Amino acid sequence: MPKRVVSLWFPRLASDRFLRARPIDAPFALTQRQSNTQRLYCLNLLATQQGLQRGMGHSDARAFCPDLQSHPADLVGDQRFLHVLARWAKRYCPWVGFEGVDGLVLDITGAAHLFGGEATLLHDIHQRLARAGLLVKSGVADTRGAAWAFAHYGTGEAIQAQPLDAIGRLPVAALRLEEKVCVGLQRLGVRFVCDLSALPRATVTRRFGSEVLLRLDQALGTQAESISPLPNPSRYRVRLSLPDPIGLEADVMAGTARLLDQLCGKLKGREMGARVLLLTLRRVDKANQQIELRLACAMRDPLRILPLFERGVGQIDAGFGIDQLHLAATLVEPLPVQQMSHAHGRVDGRLDDLITRIGNRIGLENVQRFLPADSHIPERSYIIAPAAYSDPAGPWVNLRERPIQLFPPEPIMGAGPSPPAFLRWRRMTFRVERATGPERIAPEWWLSDENWRSGVRDYWKVETKQGRRLWLFYTPQNPGWFVQGQFA
Repeated sequence: MPKRVVSLWFPRLASDRFLRARPIDAPFALTQRQSNTQRLYCLNLLATQQGLQRGMGHSDARAFCPDLQSHPADLVGDQRFLHVLARWAKRYCPWVGFEGVDGLVLDITGAAHLFGGEATLLHDIHQRLARAGLLVKSGVADTRGAAWAFAHYGTGEAIQAQPLDAIGRLPVAALRLEEKVCVGLQRLGVRFVCDLSALPRATVTRRFGSEVLLRLDQALGTQAESISPLPNPSRYRVRLSLPDPIGLEADVMAGTARLLDQLCGKLKGREMGARVLLLTLRRVDKANQQIELRLACAMRDPLRILPLFERGVGQIDAGFGIDQLHLAATLVEPLPVQQMSHAHGRVDGRLDDLITRIGNRIGLENVQRFLPADSHIPERSYIIAPAAYSDPAGPWVNLRERPIQLFPPEPIMGAGPSPPAFLRWRRMTFRVERATGPERIAPEWWLSDENWRSGVRDYWKVETKQGRRLWLFYTPQNPGWFVQGQFA
């Protein structure tokens, strides 16, 4: 049976992934910093139609296309997304590997007939990816190199002819050669693969090295080229079968402790930590009781994890007894070993344990923390993030005192740039005893914020006779006074 290989190329993988979550009906490009310059990394179709190209400077691109919208590229996120596509592609064949950073390679030998043939298989791939908002180009051939050439430079049709006849009229760049090698060959008049194959092999090797002929032989099938498939994901599961059924909470916790010791040993050997644990208890009547534990941080310490199961184990219905326990880490994260020193000792995980206990009752996403943000605008100087999926950003640094409570600006009566002697706020009348300021804060011109359209603000810290310490601001361009915060 002849070998058949499918090459899938995603020309706009990064931009398609971004626009799937946030559609933009305008020229769009992802940017990447190279040599202290922001350059275009991946463009959508509208940006390409405007004449923009990958590698252009971002400022030059904005000059050509003023409507261009951009966002920093996320290379790590793109690779994670490519892993997701690789797992999805296993529905067509079990042998799926990566082809660079924007492609996949599938060995469909003996699998195409399950989908009605190669043409039907390719049609199904294109149709499903199109519904997902992804542009893909494909090629099918007897070799990996030829399939890659058809996907990037050919029509993508399934070729059954002789390898040289099939790819002979494709450019030499279709052999996966470096750009400088392709330029050197073109200067000698070698533009197509058939031209390269007609040259003396010794001459080509002396001038361009052995890689050129290696790529040619791989594309023609005279040199074997393997496909490295995706490794199967590691499974972290342990099981305990009991000779006699148990039903007491203490017995279940003892069995869970034994399972945790085994599971955490596997996690430690791979330097991984569990984020979600699933404990399944099988009763003698074949019914299952499950306890899911979502952890606030990656852990593999059985002594810390075991007490967190107490609440769930106390709520199970043992029925006529439990004869099997099964523990699995359904979600894991890398947890490398850290060197302890006199400056960095053992990490106290009591806060994470508390977040885990509360989060398993109300949801981990509902336990949130404030994090500092890089902005001088008061309401933009912080963000709110789930505590389980964010790290403390260190101590807050404030060059000026800020109120402990911020709220949307509330208008009050006042005239002139100085704070009023008396003010009425929230149906209460206050007498101003002391005012400190002003502190002028200008809006961030690169952001469009409706609340800051009035221009600059002059902030005052006001102490009233009634004991309230308020944060007021005055808008010179559109005269008016507002209360935005309250000090402790």
